[in-house]
Amino acid sequence: MKKDKILIAPSILNADFKNLYNQIKNIEKGGADWIHLDIMDGHFVPNISFGPSMVETVNNITNLYLDVHLMIEHPEKFIKVFKEAGADSIAIHNEVCKDIRRNIELIKNMELNVGVAINPDTPAENVINIISDVDMILVMTVFPGFGGQKFIPYTLDKIRRIREYAEKNNNNLLIEVDGGIDDENISKIANAGANVFVIGSTIFKQSNIEEAIKNIRNAIKT
Repeated sequence: MKKDKILIAPSILNADFKNLYNQIKNIEKGGADWIHLDIMDGHFVPNISFGPSMVETVNNITNLYLDVHLMIEHPEKFIKVFKEAGADSIAIHNEVCKDIRRNIELIKNMELNVGVAINPDTPAENVINIISDVDMILVMTVFPGFGGQKFIPYTLDKIRRIREYAEKNNNNLLIEVDGGIDDENISKIANAGANVFVIGSTIFKQSNIEEAIKNIRNAIKT
């Protein structure tokens, strides 16, 4: 996991599950780096998505890195099952963990990369003290629960603050962003310090998924 490379992580929350195999093959052809899987429990967020069986299904289709985002209460109960399903990394939410360091260690002990996620209204300062202990901070740029929302501009300042601190304390830290990202705003988000981009509807709602990914990547360079 290198912070200098821009990584594109299509979120299959927005995929057509009836055509999932072909859509995953199309994102492979388009040059996607990761696949992002949003796990929602209907408690921490007002929606229910899917569980470890979907991770296992995707893992059987592709060799791409599987980035699992647990938007659930009591994530410590589910780390092992998602590891066994094929997760390469697991991100847990700062807002639901009474003992965030214990959860970080649980994920590390499973030999997974570890991320900590924060909602748009959670201050960057809430994760500053664990930046040197994790591989990634996931900044939610919309309120989690549903796809298709608009990017929240004030999250840019949070990304900048986390990157500034990471430069001194964990130079390899990845900053992942999730929500409302498209080819019009991705360049300024990258300039703020993000380097992993979770993108859903901007990719999966297009008629040509391969071209959508290429357009997103090209937009970062402009």
